[in-house]
Amino acid sequence: MNNIYFQIGETDPLTPGVVLATVTAATGSTPQKPGSSALFVNGKLIAGTVGGGVVENKVMKYAGRCAVTGESALLGFNLDKDAPDPEEALCGGALTILVDAHPLKHISVLREMQQSIREGLPGVLVTRVTTSGDSTMQIRRYWTTGKTDLPLPAESRDRIMEEAAAIITSGGKTGYREIKFPTTEPAEPTRFLLEPVFPLPRLVIAGAGHVGKAVSYMGRFLGFEVTVIDDRIEFANRKNLPDADNIIVNDIGKGMAELPKDKDTYVVIVTRGHSSDAEALKPCIGSGAAYVGLMGSKVKVATMRARFLENKWATEAEWNEIFTPIGLEIGSQTVEEIAVSIAAQLVRVRRIEN
Repeated sequence: MNNIYFQIGETDPLTPGVVLATVTAATGSTPQKPGSSALFVNGKLIAGTVGGGVVENKVMKYAGRCAVTGESALLGFNLDKDAPDPEEALCGGALTILVDAHPLKHISVLREMQQSIREGLPGVLVTRVTTSGDSTMQIRRYWTTGKTDLPLPAESRDRIMEEAAAIITSGGKTGYREIKFPTTEPAEPTRFLLEPVFPLPRLVIAGAGHVGKAVSYMGRFLGFEVTVIDDRIEFANRKNLPDADNIIVNDIGKGMAELPKDKDTYVVIVTRGHSSDAEALKPCIGSGAAYVGLMGSKVKVATMRARFLENKWATEAEWNEIFTPIGLEIGSQTVEEIAVSIAAQLVRVRRIEN
């Protein structure tokens, strides 16, 4: 899974110079939205992004200083076209970015989060930011799946738990939240940053040939948990499929039938022949998967359609829900171009049609 927090969770706790930057607020037009994060080690960008260009370059320099001083901070960037600094006049908005100089202090929390996600349990990462009168910033992180209370001060616990539960119930659609609680001391308000973290959508690819391999790469790049099924061990192996999270060597129809499918499942069928395609497709009919795509020429698709309807393996309505011929029409010819067209269709369904 390519979540930046998981990367931190897998890092040696004694690794020096690790700094995490996260966009906590954004107004107007900005290159990244709240929740976007970047990981730095000794001032060098390792993973993620907080906006690229001038903003990221400045954050990277600051992260380098934080690695030495050990001091966390909230940075503000004015991207308005009338900003005093012409270098920042890029988008017409404003960003606030939290730079955490000690993300490895929270490694046990991040590992707990990672375990929950592996078990299919969504939750909320709660980050508490307090600033004392001498401007010293303290950052604490907590993980909740909504089933247990958070170890927070009484004056904020109930509100934060309520907000976290609402995020989980909404399926993460309410998005990243920032909540402020005023303090009685001459200090900044206590900030709580609530970030939904959900299991990745699952991309199941039937067929480990050239197209399946290319789609596997694109799927991981686009943030899917990728599973590839094939009955040929010479294709279904880690060397051939380095980007797959899971590789299943099994009869394609049986393997597909055994995999659970729901609204977060996307199925791409690119096997080596009509028979394998049909066996892979049968368990997907009426499964509730968000996307089922079948590769093939118009003649092949018409033949399979007639066969499925004749054998009552699918109704007319169920067949019409299949994306076939697969992919967006971009004039693709090469394996790589076909994979791009499939990936584009996956993004469209995931972001617009689902």
